[in-house]
Amino acid sequence: MIKRELYLNKIRPFIDSDLIKVIIGIRRCGKSVLMKQIISEIKEKHVDDAHIIYLNFEDLQFSFIENEMDLYRCIKDKIQDEGKYYLLFDEIQNVNNFEKAINSFRATLNCSIFLTGSNGKLLSGELATHLSGRYVSFRIMPFSFKEMCKVKDISKDRVSEKDFMEYLNFGGMPQRFLMETESQVKIYLRDLYDSIVLRDIVLRSKVSDVDILNRIVEYMVMNTSQTFSAKSISAYFESISRKVSMDTIYQYLEHITNSLIFNKVMRYDIRGKKILTRSDKFYLSDLGFAKINNTGFKTEIGALIENVVYNELINRGYEVYVGKTVKGEIDFIVMNDGEKSYYQALYLLADEKVIDREFGAYESVRDNFPKYVLSMDKLDFSRDGIVHKNILDFLLED
Repeated sequence: MIKRELYLNKIRPFIDSDLIKVIIGIRRCGKSVLMKQIISEIKEKHVDDAHIIYLNFEDLQFSFIENEMDLYRCIKDKIQDEGKYYLLFDEIQNVNNFEKAINSFRATLNCSIFLTGSNGKLLSGELATHLSGRYVSFRIMPFSFKEMCKVKDISKDRVSEKDFMEYLNFGGMPQRFLMETESQVKIYLRDLYDSIVLRDIVLRSKVSDVDILNRIVEYMVMNTSQTFSAKSISAYFESISRKVSMDTIYQYLEHITNSLIFNKVMRYDIRGKKILTRSDKFYLSDLGFAKINNTGFKTEIGALIENVVYNELINRGYEVYVGKTVKGEIDFIVMNDGEKSYYQALYLLADEKVIDREFGAYESVRDNFPKYVLSMDKLDFSRDGIVHKNILDFLLED
């Protein structure tokens, strides 16, 4: 597997810090491999193996560690001297009350701590209470398009639209690149989806109706890149003669986003400079899940492209919102170190009407921050200070 420099570059400055490093990402997106790459970098500092303690809580050999006291005793038994220890815990959410042990290690040991988890609630509740101001977090995503090209040894000058369409169809979950056929990829993605739903949502969140859960996910896939609310999902259930309460829908939406299958993106009122909370957009963490969970409904390519752009912006570590203007919406407002930029994403600028619509979206935005239109067009349509970029060039840029 490739070295994930995008994330390692962000984590390296904190390797020896006493701040707890929290790495969050959807199941099987590559967190364990990243942990091993971090261990390799620690060893390059001439740290001996005895001072690097790595526990993967999906490994059966650590199944005896069920709660904070089990974890505390296990680590204390491995601490032999006053030297600095590197403690790396994979899928830490599988240990009950783990945050109490982690806080104890931080307070009493000479150590650097790394945690990974596949649940969005990892940084809420008790962990946030015990470790407030004492951790840094990193969101890990499946392979980006650029990383996919690296895995498949496709150089920048050889990348084709066919490669991009493959990525739109099957996403970037790392293990799918080990599969030899499209059928194997679909089976793998289906099994992965089922494990996330059954293990991370149904069992951990004690969801009572799997059919309702699956139908909500199906609705979200059908409406990826579209603004919708719990009310619109309720109307969808009524259309298929099902009655589901709004409270249930809100609870299930929270469970789904906590599993990290989808990312919720809030809308930002550009004119009023405030976040709007009445309806949101949801984007798939990996587009491969759309392929295996979209029953008979063909998602528009424009929606898939918008989803890819959102994931790329998150990959780059940006804070991303949907922009609300007086006349409509801008796909993304991006915040980065106090700077702002705007993005419109679509398939093709097919005619003058589409060009006017996409560039015209910025008409009411009066500031001087960078504004972009991204599409598959190879001709440069930049105008009025708004930069047009080919989407492949955008995804492959440094």
